[in-house]
Amino acid sequence: MAEKIPVTDNVLLDVRGLKKYFPITSGLLRRVTGYVKAVDDVTFFVREGETLGLVGESGCGKTTASRTVIRLYEATAGEAFFRTDLFSTDGKVEMVNLFDLDKEQIKKVRRQISMIFQDPINSLNPRMSVFDIVSEPMVIHGLRKGPEMEETVVSLLERVGLRKEHIRRYPHEFSGGQRQRIGIARALSLNPRIIFCDEPVSALDVSIQAQTLNLLQDLQSDFNLSYIFVAHDLSVVQHISDRVAVMYVGKIAEMAGSDALYNNPLHPYTEALMSAVPKPDPKYESERIIMQGDVADPSNPPSGCYFHPRCRYATDICRTATPEFRELKPDHFVACHRAEELQLKGV
Repeated sequence: MAEKIPVTDNVLLDVRGLKKYFPITSGLLRRVTGYVKAVDDVTFFVREGETLGLVGESGCGKTTASRTVIRLYEATAGEAFFRTDLFSTDGKVEMVNLFDLDKEQIKKVRRQISMIFQDPINSLNPRMSVFDIVSEPMVIHGLRKGPEMEETVVSLLERVGLRKEHIRRYPHEFSGGQRQRIGIARALSLNPRIIFCDEPVSALDVSIQAQTLNLLQDLQSDFNLSYIFVAHDLSVVQHISDRVAVMYVGKIAEMAGSDALYNNPLHPYTEALMSAVPKPDPKYESERIIMQGDVADPSNPPSGCYFHPRCRYATDICRTATPEFRELKPDHFVACHRAEELQLKGV
């Protein structure tokens, strides 16, 4: 049976030391000559009923971390403990390591873990009707059949703002926002406890983004859902997230409550990201921080702190020693040698 840990507080998902390395091969024999460290020692947790925003520049490992946790990718190292009662003989909840589960066990757990994908076009099979798309998870898990399944699909469609007559249509007959609503209905079909939202609004118009975000918040309240919300738009993340984790080159640089992170960042990378957030006052002139150089190469990251080549506060220790990811304030974690002494600006 999978490894377990004691159930603490109301933590639903507890990820520790997560690593996902992709091998680099070369030559006729395809020998491994190195690794792309897409996710490199990431630790975070999600409480029941809350939203954890996962932000950072493109290629920083946000999506890879999400897909590794739910085992669309197999982890190189680390643990992901999930709070569930599926394997208990007496109905008590346990913290079970997802990476220790076999094929049948992980299939069982996937009833409680779902995902909304980024692209509302390519994430839906064009040969399947809306009914087939939304009901597919229920078919795979053998949960409902016949009229009961159709009633469930209609109920889910209406809950996400679509109509009963849409049930026999195909994805190409809908707009981008409607297609994303179909994806949301599919994610809800097994009544999950946590949903990984992989940039669910990045491909939508701004007005449709707002509608989709409001829908996700309503669903969270109605179904007591937890979200991991992956995005690069900091304004969107601030609107929907209870806590935010900032990633840089496969590592988490900072993690805190949304207000604390946006108003009082402790990591220079977070400060630079916050300086790029548009201000609603057209007369306000923000001091934009322009980071020098390019994002570090995850296949050949720099020594010490990965951010030091672009950091205006870097010192010798930043170039040689890897900073510890530690809790500097209550529920405010940071990986920076100089976090205590720097006075950084928020939004």
